[in-house]
Amino acid sequence: MFMSRYNHTIDPKGRLSIPSKYREILGDMFVVSKGMDGCLFAYADETWKEFEAKLAALPLVDKDARDFARFFLSGAQYVTVDKQGRILVPQELRDFAGLEKDVVLSGLGSRIEIWNLEKWNEINGEMDINKIAEGMKKMGLTI
Repeated sequence: MFMSRYNHTIDPKGRLSIPSKYREILGDMFVVSKGMDGCLFAYADETWKEFEAKLAALPLVDKDARDFARFFLSGAQYVTVDKQGRILVPQELRDFAGLEKDVVLSGLGSRIEIWNLEKWNEINGEMDINKIAEGMKKMGLTI
């Protein structure tokens, strides 16, 4: 399970250091895809395959299902961790998430989110956790 938040930088070549606690779970090769809200998602291979299976089970005749699968699958790529614990984030994915220098890696259970720091601060600055908690209560989540 991924948790915690780490601030890192992405170098001009697109290399990003992955925290050792995340690497222990991700292994030497994992998937990075477009994510929601303008970030990237990173999945361990096994978790990605489970997600792929769910996408494959969606009804082909449903346009939203096709669009949803297309968004994630067409933007996904396997990446390999180098000896320094870095990955090369593909240019297409860097452009999508606006990754240029300061980056946040945030563990969210089954995945990691990779954010542009400014976008992370903007999203989290607008968050009203009390209002969100009420919505979660309606979905059956109580804490």
